[in-house]
Amino acid sequence: MNVLVWIAEGTWAAAADAAARFAPPDAEITLLHVVDPALIAEVGGAWTGLLGRGHRDHGPAIDAMAATAEQDLLAAAAARLPRPATSAVRRGPSEREVVAACLDLRADVLIVARDGERHHPGPRSLGRQTRFVVDHAPCQVLLVWP
Repeated sequence: MNVLVWIAEGTWAAAADAAARFAPPDAEITLLHVVDPALIAEVGGAWTGLLGRGHRDHGPAIDAMAATAEQDLLAAAAARLPRPATSAVRRGPSEREVVAACLDLRADVLIVARDGERHHPGPRSLGRQTRFVVDHAPCQVLLVWP
């Protein structure tokens, strides 16, 4: 069985803990983190807006910081698991990349943590990207509360 765990900022601990608790002992676990390049570009745009266009391009530095944070996040998630897991990183719109990763990695189960309004059970407890993933995932989905 292939278990794919979507590791996202703010909800990663709940997803990793669910994998530790519910994944069968013989399951292959993959921790997936997705960065949308549009968000990186927005950070660069904000930097330029604050300092002006006359300053050097901070894009490479922002990319390096994002990559370091991503690796730290995946390492923290892996540390919560009782056994080794592989990591996968993707670039693109998160909702589309998670669904594509389910297909590419032949996931049997996708573990996702809710990321919307925590005080309102129901549709508002899912953010836009998570709702898309739940609706379009080509496998079973285990949806957990953070």
